[in-house]
Amino acid sequence: MVTSGAVGVGRQRLKYRKLVNSSFADLQKPQMELDGKACAAVGQSGLMALYDMLFTQLDVSSSQLLVTDSDFENPNFRERLCETVESLLDLKVVPVFNENDAISTRKAPYEDSSGIFWDNDSLAGLLAIELKADLLVLLSDVDGLYSGPPSEPQSKLIHTYIKEKHHNEITFGDKSRVGRGGMTAKVKAAFVASNSGTPVVITSGFASQSIVRVLQGEKIGTLFHKDASSWEPSKDVSAREMAVSARECSRRLQNLSSDERKKILLDVADALEANEDLIRAENEADVVAAQDAGYEKSLVARLTLKPGKIPSLAKSIRTLANMEDPINQILKRTEVAEDLVLEKTSCPLGVLLIVFESRPDALVQIASLAIRSGNGLLLKGGKEAMRSNTILHKVITDALPDNIGKKLIGLVTSRDEIADLLKLDDVIDLVIPRGSNKLVSQIKASTKIPVLGHADGVCHVYVDKSADMDIAKRIVMDAKIDYPAACNAMETLLVHKDLIKSPGLDDILLSLKTEGVAIYGGPIAHELLSIPKADSFHHEYSSLACTVEFVDDVQSAIDHIHLYGSGHTDCIITTDSKVAETFLCQVDSAAVFHNASTRFSDGARFGLGAEVGISTGRIHARGPVGVEGLLTTRWIMRGIGQVVNGDKDVAYTHKNLPLE
Repeated sequence: MVTSGAVGVGRQRLKYRKLVNSSFADLQKPQMELDGKACAAVGQSGLMALYDMLFTQLDVSSSQLLVTDSDFENPNFRERLCETVESLLDLKVVPVFNENDAISTRKAPYEDSSGIFWDNDSLAGLLAIELKADLLVLLSDVDGLYSGPPSEPQSKLIHTYIKEKHHNEITFGDKSRVGRGGMTAKVKAAFVASNSGTPVVITSGFASQSIVRVLQGEKIGTLFHKDASSWEPSKDVSAREMAVSARECSRRLQNLSSDERKKILLDVADALEANEDLIRAENEADVVAAQDAGYEKSLVARLTLKPGKIPSLAKSIRTLANMEDPINQILKRTEVAEDLVLEKTSCPLGVLLIVFESRPDALVQIASLAIRSGNGLLLKGGKEAMRSNTILHKVITDALPDNIGKKLIGLVTSRDEIADLLKLDDVIDLVIPRGSNKLVSQIKASTKIPVLGHADGVCHVYVDKSADMDIAKRIVMDAKIDYPAACNAMETLLVHKDLIKSPGLDDILLSLKTEGVAIYGGPIAHELLSIPKADSFHHEYSSLACTVEFVDDVQSAIDHIHLYGSGHTDCIITTDSKVAETFLCQVDSAAVFHNASTRFSDGARFGLGAEVGISTGRIHARGPVGVEGLLTTRWIMRGIGQVVNGDKDVAYTHKNLPLE
């Protein structure tokens, strides 16, 4: 490991000491700049103390190796250096290198660029060569090397650096604000090291698990390799080309009649049923691979296309096809002035990017909704469903007519293309992530494109003191057992305190346990029911587990949901209509139910035909998002030659007209 920061740490310490020891008169005098070498001498011990503390938390020992430029001119030093590093690695000790700026022959740290190396990047490259490293990872404040400044929309991440191709294409921004180099220095060091036989990856030092992901072989950052030119791929379709093609195809789709778009959906439904055996075979291969890889049971459950799923999907597509045509509908007509009519109409959003995990059935639902709403579509599924997604995509696109084009629906096959797609805010209109909290959060933080979706599905069922306990049992069991991995499954059961010792509650808890549900308690339920304590009320189990807690009344239940819920779906079970209305009016979630299972929170069950996802946001669509959530509006005006001309000759009427 090669680090920097000694000068900065030392400068901070010395400035503090100087301030503490200064008189008021001293503070009025011009402040002298601190000597860089003195700062390095003071800061080095503090820097290593920090690393020692961090590595100790991982039960790992670290060691300090300070070098200077002149050291490498001595062959004996270089030989001893390799021996020392090998000994440390054998002892499972991490060698931490830094330039010894305090005694360097350099005149001033961060200013003198002479010598064999002069910054941490070139030092890292030199050490990689000397130590014959298997890999060098250079960490940056961006995801890798871009063709231009990363902040500019047209800049594209370069996944594999090929000098002959990229050298003249790259525009470098400013150098690092906190060191000697910047991306220019990293590229130079990477090029030297890779040409000497050590592959190099430049990637983000801020992204979680970057080093681990590189070591696991994920294609992140920018790779430098001496044979990179021989790896240059064939002319693959770029992310931008894929998005532009989807937009062009969507415009052709919009020009079709309603019956023609309906026929496309019916053809897709027929194609799915005709290829059911092939789809099931590919899905079973994905499921076996996921089980062998040790994936969680909840993920495997979402991945599995159960018997009857394909006919069910085909049925929902036919239902969607037979619904009223959603686009080009006149929503409002207004007479602005005599012979000047304004219409507000429905129209597609444009191009949608859907990133989803595990569930291949989501691909079918989303594709059918995109076709019905006239949108272009880019799909990126999880690698665990690669076979299922590939065959489903092929079956659906093969059913598209040639006058629309197969590129209406693009399937993104590699993870690294996502970063490029998220930069295309000029050609992609909406991103819908369907997956974990981590996935949604990462996408929201990585794009300027509007994002629609929900991060968590922490759904509550509240059993009020007036509840019919037979109804309560039926709803609670369904909400938890019907599909535990779903985002609308119950995660927390709230119970009125008057029911603590009721036989009905005992029956519900026993039934849950009989079905294999692990029950955890909040602080009160943990004590009263002698059950394991829940780690957090915010947790989404997505499995056969739930949290139970007691509350004082309906207002306490509402307050609990607002504090710990995710705004997805929450339910009250009660026979008291006044209490029910209080709950329904005050709970600020996308869906709120009275005496009905949270599992009803679904696009198909709502009569939307299908859903592209469930949104907990408050702008645009909220709750299960069907066709209407994929539409926007446009205004169409028809006149006979009118002009504004300062409004001198216009008599505005603004009269509402009947829809035609």
